Amino acid sequence: MTAISDFLVITKRQLLQLVRVPEVLLFATIQPAMFVLLFRYVFGGAIDAGVEGGYVQLLMPGIFVQTVAFTLAATAVGLAADMQKGLIDRFRSLPIARSAVVIGRTVGDTAQNIVTLAVMGIVGYAVGWRPSGGLFKTALAFLFLLAFGFSMSWIGVIIGLSVRDERVAQNLVFISVFPLTFLSNAFAPTTGMPRVLQYFAEWNPVSTMVAGCRELFGTTNIFGATAGSWPSQHPLAMSLIYMVLIVAIFLPLSVRKYKNASSK
Repeated sequence: MTAISDFLVITKRQLLQLVRVPEVLLFATIQPAMFVLLFRYVFGGAIDAGVEGGYVQLLMPGIFVQTVAFTLAATAVGLAADMQKGLIDRFRSLPIARSAVVIGRTVGDTAQNIVTLAVMGIVGYAVGWRPSGGLFKTALAFLFLLAFGFSMSWIGVIIGLSVRDERVAQNLVFISVFPLTFLSNAFAPTTGMPRVLQYFAEWNPVSTMVAGCRELFGTTNIFGATAGSWPSQHPLAMSLIYMVLIVAIFLPLSVRKYKNASSK
């Protein structure tokens, strides 16, 4: 119970930062909204969607997944900044659970996604996105998105605690996340890729999340299977497996890394 109380205090700190520095939340929502508008009107006329409602029906799940995947950027940069400023050492001097700092950080960054996804949904609706899977499945899709962002944030913890400067953390995040988002079925069909990249795209967790969200939103995933792999045939189940594996691997590694980093 003490550990839970500790991580709730750290989570509160994260949320208070959003209130006291609203520019952080403002720019975190402006960038995804710009992606929606740019992809909708720049690529929308060039890609034959072949589904009712047009390209925007396939685009929005991809933008949603890309946005929550970048949750690890906020986590990595935030922790790197705390390390650089010596805040982690001050936390270490307090009688709190060692896991509270990293858990509070990931939960707080995930909570920020609620606002970001809401704004993106409104922008998407304004440009023609219409989920047709029903209220329950639409809500389930957003829960899946939040869970995916939470799992990705644990990778951000490792990155943030492994670098010495927040600028390095930001560059490392972009190098690692951009290939995942663009070598996927998020924005274009994978059939035009070389065969090796097609297989990579099918087993890419971003692709399975996008395909699963399209299914829940009621859109046929025509950007999908080229090799007929199990992930492309069962995207929701595979996405859940990926999220469980990421948390199971990176949560204990993150706590251990935090203990080692804070002892220097």
